[in-house]
Amino acid sequence: MTKTVHTAPANTGFPEDLARISDALGRMRMLIGRRIIARTAIANTVPGLEISHLDVLEAMRRAGGEVTVGAIAEAMRIDPSRGSRLVAELVGRGVLRRDASQEDGRRSIIARTELGDRLVNEMRSVKHSLLQQVLEDWDEHELQAFSHLFERFVCGFEAAALTTARTTDTEAGADR
Repeated sequence: MTKTVHTAPANTGFPEDLARISDALGRMRMLIGRRIIARTAIANTVPGLEISHLDVLEAMRRAGGEVTVGAIAEAMRIDPSRGSRLVAELVGRGVLRRDASQEDGRRSIIARTELGDRLVNEMRSVKHSLLQQVLEDWDEHELQAFSHLFERFVCGFEAAALTTARTTDTEAGADR
């Protein structure tokens, strides 16, 4: 593997550490964009599914409680009709099922089937295996420090992204 040398852009006042983080995020985005974990889990469990189907499972995990098609669509930031189609495809493949809400019998909730649980477990297994491979030569202190700092970074990034999205949505609404 070739080590990339990171330098700060000229005359921007951008500190070298921020440039290094920015470059690493770009490379990580490309790796994540290839969705190797998802593709491997699909191939091992339910061949033929699309990556967007796994996004439904992730949206369900984040939603918690009784999950509806509307909650899935909102979490994925897609229109409800697209969310409904994705859920219907997963129901048809036996990954999800529709149940009646215990709170309101007129409302359908979405739940994973045994196959859906196996798919989620396979994704977790593939991810953990890849992480173990990457981190196998890190000592306990490095791993502990990185895990805490990375979680802190991602939480901060999520908060900043949410603020930016809200600002952008508000500005877009004002332009209408």
